[in-house]
Amino acid sequence: MVRFLIPSVAVLLFLLEPEFAMFSPIEVKGQIFYLVPRFLILYLIFISIYYSRQRAVMYGLFFGVLYDVFYIDIIGLYSVLYPLICFLAGSIVKIIHQHLVVTTTISVVLVAILEFVLYQFFYLIDFTTIPLTDFLRSRLLPTIIANTLFLMILGWAFKYLINARVLQRAREVS
Repeated sequence: MVRFLIPSVAVLLFLLEPEFAMFSPIEVKGQIFYLVPRFLILYLIFISIYYSRQRAVMYGLFFGVLYDVFYIDIIGLYSVLYPLICFLAGSIVKIIHQHLVVTTTISVVLVAILEFVLYQFFYLIDFTTIPLTDFLRSRLLPTIIANTLFLMILGWAFKYLINARVLQRAREVS
């Protein structure tokens, strides 16, 4: 049963992202901040680190295509970036220890890279005209803070769920 739980959580996170995006933008003391939930890619990074890089890349490709089709007009952007981020996470963890704090830090840095690459791409094609300093202050920093809080709340649950699948898989093999 745990076998189906990992993809089910990914589907649930994919569906919950736009629901949490409705809380954005927020206004604090006259300044507007945009919080972009990146729950799915955070989960895929955890899958890549704790379970299987290959499986995470496949999920990243699948959900990247879904994200492109349902949420943006540019096909191929997320379907390239999601698997790439998963591959990077799986590669980085071969060098660095898999402790939960390290994994959380890697995840947050990779989400920051994802956001920055998306901004650069949209800026390049004139889809956005936001200056870099405004992007960093009003979108990237709040996004990183919000996703860090999300990981602090649910990172241990992701790790537990993935470790349960790893144990189940080990029992099936032996």
